[in-house]
This record gives sequence, C-alpha cells and structure tokens, in this order.
Amino acid sequence: MAPFGTLWGHLNQRQTKVIFSVAAINGLELEQPEFLFQNRPPEFTTKFPFGKIPTFEGADGLKLIEGATIARYLSSVGSVNLSGSNANEAAIIDQWVHFAEHEIGAPTGNITGMIYGYLWPFNLEILEKETERILRSLTYLESHLATCSSGYVALDTPTLADYILAGVIFSAASSALGAAERAKFPHVFAHYTKVTSDEKVKQYWGTEKFVDVRITEYKPVTFA
Repeated sequence: MAPFGTLWGHLNQRQTKVIFSVAAINGLELEQPEFLFQNRPPEFTTKFPFGKIPTFEGADGLKLIEGATIARYLSSVGSVNLSGSNANEAAIIDQWVHFAEHEIGAPTGNITGMIYGYLWPFNLEILEKETERILRSLTYLESHLATCSSGYVALDTPTLADYILAGVIFSAASSALGAAERAKFPHVFAHYTKVTSDEKVKQYWGTEKFVDVRITEYKPVTFA
C-alpha cells in the first residue's frame, strides 16, 4: 500500500510524536524524509516556504503546516475516528487540545526556548513564572483526570486530545518538571503511561528523556 503522505519533522518534537502516533492508530503510513534544521532541502522550502516543521504533504497533494492541524486531519481519516462522532464530542476534544497546547505546551516551549537558546535570552524570573503557569494547569488537569474512570481526558476512549496532552507532558517532563514536581500529579502521569504504552505508538515515546531535576540554567544547543 502506498504511503498516505509525507511528514517532515523530527521525533524530538512533541508534535511529530503526536502525528506519527495518530497515524499509527489510524493505520496510515507516513514517509519521513531526512530533515536538517540548518540545511533545509530545496524540495522542502519550495513547498513550505515558511520553513518550520512539522509539515505534511498528502498523496493527494494536500499541504498542511502546524502540528495540531496535521494531527487533527490524520485523526479524522483512516480506520479510527479520534476526533469525535458528533459536534458535542468534537467540542470536548478540541477543548482539551487547546488547553494542552496553550496552558501547558506554550509555557513549556517558552522555558525550553530560554534554556536551549533558541528563543529570547535566558531569564530566571520569567522561567519561574512560566513554571508556575504549568503547575497551575497541571493542578487543574490532575483534578479533572481524577474524575475520569476511563483514564482518558476527553471521552471514555482515546482521542486526539489524549495524544496532544501526552505530547506536552513529554516536553514538560523533559525540562520543566523534575521527579519532585511529577510526583505531585499521579493521575497526569498515569494518563501519559496509559496513552503511550499502546503497542502501535510506544516506539515514539518513553520516559528516557525525563529529567530528574528540572532545568533552571542556560544550556545552549546547536541544531544540525
């Protein structure tokens, strides 16, 4: 069977992990060309002049940017519908997608951007404020998940929201949340384990990159 499409992305990115997971659940094969941040191939920049990843091109010619958009599209095609079966379910799923992206993903991105030197200059005061924002959001999420007998965040079965949430939790636990912080949110991390342990997706996840102590210093990296 021919690939459903091509994904330019890097598996260090939470968005790419989510996209490959949703595709795997839906039985969709994606090609992944080599991508170098500092040497983007012409065939990529011609199709996607904005230059950021992940980006998707379907076998039918559809071109998409933005990780959540690509994941949402792939969640609604294929063998499993992860986007809800009616307007109410779709709204509940979108609610948690946006919560995860904006209330956990955004401040985590600000923290990692400062730590690794690809956003604005390192500022410990800003880092602490963004950490407080993450902890406030996780406190709310922990209370919600405690009421979910299924262990899933939106419905009683896995949805796009679960994979988006797993993605932002992966990122936060890899920089902003050490073991001491993670211990305060058992339902959140039980959810992460539940979602990412599925045989179809577990190759994309894991806990090896989780930090023992949250990072609070400047650690610049060079991207290939």
